[in-house]
Amino acid sequence: MLPESYLSPARPRLFAHRGFAVKAPENTLLAFAKALALGVEYLETDVHASSDGVAIISHDPDLSRLSGRKTRIDQLMAVELQRIDLGDGQTFTTLAEALDAFPEARFSIDIKVMAAAAPTVAVILAAHAESRVMIGSFSNARRLAVTRRLPTVATSVSSRAAVIATWAAALGIRPLVRRALRGSQALQVPEKILGARTTSRRALAAFHAAGVEVHIWTINDAASMNRLLDAGVDGIITDRVDIAVEAFARR
Repeated sequence: MLPESYLSPARPRLFAHRGFAVKAPENTLLAFAKALALGVEYLETDVHASSDGVAIISHDPDLSRLSGRKTRIDQLMAVELQRIDLGDGQTFTTLAEALDAFPEARFSIDIKVMAAAAPTVAVILAAHAESRVMIGSFSNARRLAVTRRLPTVATSVSSRAAVIATWAAALGIRPLVRRALRGSQALQVPEKILGARTTSRRALAAFHAAGVEVHIWTINDAASMNRLLDAGVDGIITDRVDIAVEAFARR
């Protein structure tokens, strides 16, 4: 199955950033369920690895922000992480549990550490989920560690490629834009990268000419969502899926 199958539904796309994290603890099964209940198809999330090599859904490398503990994710086994109370009856969840719990959902997965690459590959293969995941990472090495073993999955570009593509677009160097984005299906970025706009008419035209979609993060108000969709972006990544669902519906 081609990577484009992940992006086969009609645009624009709405991504729930760590689930519906303003109504449930972020990156938990409850946060994902609440987002999906609103009609969202795409869940944005992050993967680390436990000490026993299990793909664990978490944005942070440690527990300090969510539970007040300074312990790192990679210092605990998966079963230990699953006993930690994150609120609302939620604990850390594994990528395998999330893919199994929501078989119709599509996941945008940020590989946070190299140790998470191999277990992520194993989980996706075991779940036969290649067509419903997109792999990205700030590190191109981490991204490739997954996508080289899963050649049919969709992928978003790394930070370095995003910087090159955005500045090449700003300078009108389209061959360099195409080179930076080669092999990827999406560019998931903020509105500006090192001062260069990712959503200008020139940039969006260059990105689209290179064959990638543009998904902008993290947009939490309806006015900005509408402005970006009017400009021609293909997706919005948001903490406020409740606001976004209404804004998308009005369009």
